[in-house]
Amino acid sequence: MRPYLGEQALELAIVWAIVRRWWWLILIPIVITAALALPDLLRRGESGGFSTLLSYTAAQSMDAIPRTDGDYQDIWRASELTVDAFTDWVRGNAFATEVAAVSVQNGYAFDAATLAVSADNEGVVGRLYLSWPNADQLTLITDAVITVLETRSQAYFGQLGGAPAAVTILHRAPVSAAPPPLMNRFDALLRIGIGVIVGLGLAVLAYAFDPILRRRDEVERLGFKVVGSIPKR
Repeated sequence: MRPYLGEQALELAIVWAIVRRWWWLILIPIVITAALALPDLLRRGESGGFSTLLSYTAAQSMDAIPRTDGDYQDIWRASELTVDAFTDWVRGNAFATEVAAVSVQNGYAFDAATLAVSADNEGVVGRLYLSWPNADQLTLITDAVITVLETRSQAYFGQLGGAPAAVTILHRAPVSAAPPPLMNRFDALLRIGIGVIVGLGLAVLAYAFDPILRRRDEVERLGFKVVGSIPKR
């Protein structure tokens, strides 16, 4: 046990000698990476944009195709299939293009390719998740999304018989600030951590290629026997 503890103490002494001798070399990459990461650190409290949520239900218009008397369960099933189809529709480029066109009519123009819509559904209830850098612009985009949902579905689903599906907005969440992406929150710290690792690596290389022997154990590792030493004043 004692030899093992002695080896540990020697290793710690070597590490401390490297840090004490080459601290400035360790500090250089840390300072560089910290300077580069400083703007990101100052922006850590900023919002990651704004988001909102729409909940809706949709069904084929009862006036579009004549119906016969029957079990009303098929009406619920048809509504569920309609919402399933809407979930796929709103994720596509065609829906974003329609929203951009309606938004222009409302006084705000944006590139349809920049609009990302997330959607899912549970039964007859569909949900749309919208995010945008600007809160006021997101409000206008959400208005356009509702208009497209209510008036343009017949252009994409022939099963609707030429009439738009009957869409009811169940809930429209207020526009709220979204937290910054997780990677943005830790990116600056990761860069500084890389700087620490690079600095330590440079110090170890400098120690390995340093031609000057500074410690008694360094001389002994070369196979020489130390017969005496002059202490520092």
